[in-house]
Amino acid sequence: MSTTTTKRAHTALGLISISLFCLIHALSLVMPFVVGVSWGAVGLALGLYIVRMFGITAGYHRYFAHRAFKAPRWFQFVLAWLGASSLQKGPLWWAGHHRTHHRWSDTPRDLHSPLQRGFWYSHMGWFFSPEHDATEHALIPDFAKYAELRWLDRYHWVPAAVMALGCYALDGARGLVWGMGVSTVLLWHGTFFINSLAHVWGSRRYETADTSRNNLVLALITLGEGWHNNHHHYMNSVNQGFFWYEIDLSYYALRALSWVKITRDLRMPPAHVLRDKLVSQATEAAARLTEARLAAEAKLEGARIAAREVVVEAEAKLEGARIAAEARLEGARIAAREAVVEAEARIAEVREAVEEAVDAADGAVKPVG
Repeated sequence: MSTTTTKRAHTALGLISISLFCLIHALSLVMPFVVGVSWGAVGLALGLYIVRMFGITAGYHRYFAHRAFKAPRWFQFVLAWLGASSLQKGPLWWAGHHRTHHRWSDTPRDLHSPLQRGFWYSHMGWFFSPEHDATEHALIPDFAKYAELRWLDRYHWVPAAVMALGCYALDGARGLVWGMGVSTVLLWHGTFFINSLAHVWGSRRYETADTSRNNLVLALITLGEGWHNNHHHYMNSVNQGFFWYEIDLSYYALRALSWVKITRDLRMPPAHVLRDKLVSQATEAAARLTEARLAAEAKLEGARIAAREVVVEAEAKLEGARIAAEARLEGARIAAREAVVEAEARIAEVREAVEEAVDAADGAVKPVG
C-alpha cells in the first residue's frame, strides 16, 4: 500500500472516529430523556465508570505505560480488556503514546501539551489526529511481545461491544444508554482532563521541567490521577498520591489486590524522592519578601505622594495668603497716597487762605497818603 493510500485510509478512519465520537455525545444527551432513568441505570453507569476508569488508571497508565507494579499474565489481560472497554483505543497504543508524552512533556514534540497547542487539542483533538493513529510497537516492546495484547490492541473495540451487549441484556435500551453512553462520555472527559486541565489548574509541589499540577478535584474523578505534579516528578510510582491526605483510589485497590497476591512489587517513591526538587521554601520566602518589599515601597510612595500633596496645598495656601497680604498692603499704600494728596491739597488751601489773609492784613494797615 502506498504512502498516499495509507494517509487517506488514516484520514478516513479519523473522520469515522470523530463522527462516532460526536454521535455518542449527541445520543448521550438526548436518549436519557427518551428511555428514562432508574436507580439501577444510574448505578450501572457509575459502576462501569469506576471499573473502566480503573482499567485506564491502573491498567493502561500505571501498569502498561510505567510498569509501576507486576501482575500475572491473566490479570494483565483483564486490565487491558477493561481499559479497551473505555473506547480509548488499545493498551499498546495508549501506553506507547503516553511514554512519548513523558519523554517530551510540554515541548513541541509533546502529543497533547496545552502549553503548545491549546486546551481543546490537548483535551481530545490529538486523539483523533491521523499522525497519532498508528501503534508504535518500538515504544513498548516489553508488552508488544504478548500476542493477546497485540490482538486486543488491533481489535480494541471488541471489549466495548461485549460490554454494550451486556448492558442491553441487563436493562434493554436504558441499560445501553446509561451504561455505555452516558458512562463512556463522562469517562472520556474525566480521562482527557488530565491531559488538558492537569497542566494548567492546580498547585505545584515539585520543580518539574513541565507544567504539571496537583488537583484534588481531578484526583477524585479519575481515582487518583489528579496528583499529576507528583506523577511527573516520579512517574514509576504505583501511588500518585504521595501522602496520606492525597486520595488515590486506584492505589488503594492495587494495594488491596496485593494482599491476595494478584498484584506484587508495587513501586513506591523513595524518601529522598519525596524530598527532592521541592518548590524551594527559600524561593517562597523570597517571593513573600519581594511582595512585602513591593507593598512597603507602595506604601512609602503613597506617603510621599500624600506629603507632596500636603506641601503643595500648604504652598498654595501660603501663596494665597501672600497675594492677599500684598493686595491689602497695596490697598493701604494707595489709601495712604490718597490721604497724603488730600492732606497736601488741604495744606495748599490753608496756605492760600493764610496768604490771602496776610495780603488783606497788609492792605488794611497801609498808611493813607
